[in-house]
Amino acid sequence: MEFLKVRRSDRLIDMTRYLLERPHTLIPLTFFAERYGSAKSSISEDLTILKRTFQARGTGLLETIPGAAGGTRFLPYILKEEAVQVVNHLIEQMSSNTRYLPGGYVYMSDLLGNPATLREIGRVFATQYLNQDVDAVMTIATKGVPIAQSVADFLNVPFVIVRHDTEITEGSTVNVNYVSGSSTRIEKMSLSKRSLKPDSNVLIVDDYMRGGGTVGGMISMVEEFDANLIGVGVVAESTAPNGRSIGNYTSLMRVDAKDNTVISQPGNYLDKIFN
Repeated sequence: MEFLKVRRSDRLIDMTRYLLERPHTLIPLTFFAERYGSAKSSISEDLTILKRTFQARGTGLLETIPGAAGGTRFLPYILKEEAVQVVNHLIEQMSSNTRYLPGGYVYMSDLLGNPATLREIGRVFATQYLNQDVDAVMTIATKGVPIAQSVADFLNVPFVIVRHDTEITEGSTVNVNYVSGSSTRIEKMSLSKRSLKPDSNVLIVDDYMRGGGTVGGMISMVEEFDANLIGVGVVAESTAPNGRSIGNYTSLMRVDAKDNTVISQPGNYLDKIFN
């Protein structure tokens, strides 16, 4: 869609919206020049303004790639000060005894159903993998789905959902058996063969990790597809892993749920990313 020539203020607003909706996407300067009926020099000046503003506000990085095949690309991230606020806000909301569930679990559905909270979580994890080549975000149904969608949105990549039961609508599937960390039972997860291409770079995310069995199963699933594991991120981890099988992961919170009480503290995210 082409626009008639517009004022710079209007142009900046529309360019900002367009870039924010298309993170990690290279957009040629000629596209904006034709869209607004403006010279490339004017578009370059606009992008300089946006780059300075995005960086000053901690919104993200606006890259400019020179040359005939170049353009501009918006990479969203979060600054340390705001990341600390996000983690502290999550801890404040989680530190309530009303969230305790039998068996040492915690109630998180309201947090993972809040669009504002999900955007914060997605932006936080996307910042960690800002400069890495991620092709897909993987999670397991059901509570990890909104997290994966938010992270994938900021990285502008697809997300794939591993399921406990085979769905007929998924077609042929790859199945993996794994040991549940919480119950020590052998369980099964499946993923459609069409979900991942070989040699894809996969980021795994989930809502809560206790023993690490489910995450371990997803890691095995990545290997079954001959794909590459880029990293593992969880919103919360239990403080009582009982021999957790996963060593390299990132968590936003550590949650101690026992004796009808829930105590939350920062996970390893801030230390891993900003120190």
